[in-house]
Amino acid sequence: MKRLTKKLAMATIAMLGCLSSSVWAEEAKSPSLTDKALKHEKLGVVVESANHKFAEKYPLQYNSWKATSESTDRGSALEVDPRYVVLWAGYLFSAEYNKPRGHYYAVTDVREILRTGAPKDENDGPQPMACWTCKGPDVPRLIEEKGERGYFDPKWAKYGAEIVNSIGCADCHDTKSKEFEEGKPALRVARPHVLRALETVGWKFEDLDKHGKRVAVCANCHVEYYFKGKTDVTFPWDKGVDVASIEKYYDEIEFADWTHALSKAPMLKAQHPDFEVWSQGVHGKNGVTCIDCHMPKVKDKDGKVYTDHKIGNPFDQFDVTCKTCHEQSKETLEKRVKEHKHQVKEAMIRLEDQLVKAHFEAKAAWDAGATQEEMKDILTAIRHAQWRWDYSAAGHGSHMHAPDAMLHVIATGIDRAADARAKLGVVLAKHGVTTPVAIPDISTREKAQKAIGLNMPKLETDKAEFLRTVVPQWDAEARKKGLLPAVEEPNAIAAPKAEAK
Repeated sequence: MKRLTKKLAMATIAMLGCLSSSVWAEEAKSPSLTDKALKHEKLGVVVESANHKFAEKYPLQYNSWKATSESTDRGSALEVDPRYVVLWAGYLFSAEYNKPRGHYYAVTDVREILRTGAPKDENDGPQPMACWTCKGPDVPRLIEEKGERGYFDPKWAKYGAEIVNSIGCADCHDTKSKEFEEGKPALRVARPHVLRALETVGWKFEDLDKHGKRVAVCANCHVEYYFKGKTDVTFPWDKGVDVASIEKYYDEIEFADWTHALSKAPMLKAQHPDFEVWSQGVHGKNGVTCIDCHMPKVKDKDGKVYTDHKIGNPFDQFDVTCKTCHEQSKETLEKRVKEHKHQVKEAMIRLEDQLVKAHFEAKAAWDAGATQEEMKDILTAIRHAQWRWDYSAAGHGSHMHAPDAMLHVIATGIDRAADARAKLGVVLAKHGVTTPVAIPDISTREKAQKAIGLNMPKLETDKAEFLRTVVPQWDAEARKKGLLPAVEEPNAIAAPKAEAK
């Protein structure tokens, strides 16, 4: 196995522990530190965020990055599993949640997803600027120009004409450094809040070796986070990165992403805790990094070696990814991963079924006259059970990164869901409900959305109008500023979106 240095291996292990001396732990006690931490902290360089400006100097890397545009499938995950709609009732994830596409589409997809709404001006819409934070190198450029407060405080639409480059060069590289000019990677963490969070788990960026820096760069975005004060991207790591430690962090600060529309439970929504899950698996513990598997060294037709930026499934380039460590055949390893995926998914669906019933049973209990005191422990159990499901479901490839850890997480989620339902049975009986609570037909996305009372036609109509009128203005303004090429590249055209019905 490839291994990191001893220092980095120890840092990885430390992530799993309980860390008591973090900036954010102190911040929770002293809100004034939030303002101190989020003052205008310059990163030391001027960010060149326009991806197309690197095409000539680094054509191999640029063209392989551009090839992520070939990942076009953004089919609805809600169509595949309508239970998601019920689990996220009251939260905009229940309206639209799609399969992830390549990095090339990050800006397009966040614009077009129903969750960002249809703002008519810079002060309108449901989301803060924080919703852009992982989407591209224009974000660190804006933080450089306006400071963290100047970036985080506005609404999402404020800088729609400024954030137009999808995840690219300056997200990971110090593009203004001498090293980068000389053709060296010059890796950097481009967002100040990420640097602070990494230090809470013992990962001081400048002290990491090159392998650790590669992982840290991916942690710009592939992590669990929440919006502190509804605006600031914050990583909940001060107690550790495993599911129980993050849950404890959230419980102690009494944080909830939303209140569930059916059960009234204070809910947590996991984002994409790939960094956290990776650290708990065999690859993370042995120092095999994201880059080793997803961005291997390859050769062009002339034999020139470069890092492939077409991030994808490691099995697609087996000889330069898995085979560099494993002696088993591709077929053997694919079979093993498929088995892990089946085991994790099967357990996940069992937990989903229990959660769906728990949410509807909790609603029935409220309708029957249950009191807040009677429901308190039940709602906490539902919160904890669904957090475990979401922690397992939200990441990319958790069945590959740490299948044993995920099965344990899901098993503890099933235990908590069972606890919630057992207590609900007692409360329901106390209030005269002695027959099983009827669960409506949620066999399709449309039926599930109807069951939770979601007004999809309005959401879709408003979004279609936003995309027709507002987004073209953003792009036109960005082209005038040189943030986008003067002429739109052929494969920059997004896949057509179905018209609102």
